[in-house]
Amino acid sequence: MSAYTLTKTRFIEGVWEGVISGESADVPPPEVLVTHLEQSLPGVVVTGSDGPGTWVLRVPVPVTLIGDGVQTFVISDARTGDTLDSFALIAGEALGEDIRAEMALLRAELDLLKRAFRRHCLETS
Repeated sequence: MSAYTLTKTRFIEGVWEGVISGESADVPPPEVLVTHLEQSLPGVVVTGSDGPGTWVLRVPVPVTLIGDGVQTFVISDARTGDTLDSFALIAGEALGEDIRAEMALLRAELDLLKRAFRRHCLETS
């Protein structure tokens, strides 16, 4: 288990941001590795924060990684390999297909409920 806890603060203008907290105030600064499809992302920055044992993490998402489908980014402790957090971007046709599939499932369930209700009304009248 990692000596750090990561809490997301925001994702704005293509930069994912979070606060890393250490188990105690004397924990050394974390070494963070962010990967996408097992490739390291460039430009990841960990800076000191106002409080002891806390740091700010900034992960710029490269424009080349934004596209159709689901893109998952894994944030891990480089020393231990423990996963601290992850985030995903969903865009394009993959999202549309998911919504259409969900709507089709909801319609099928609604039809099933309508038939069961009509059958119940016929049996009780």
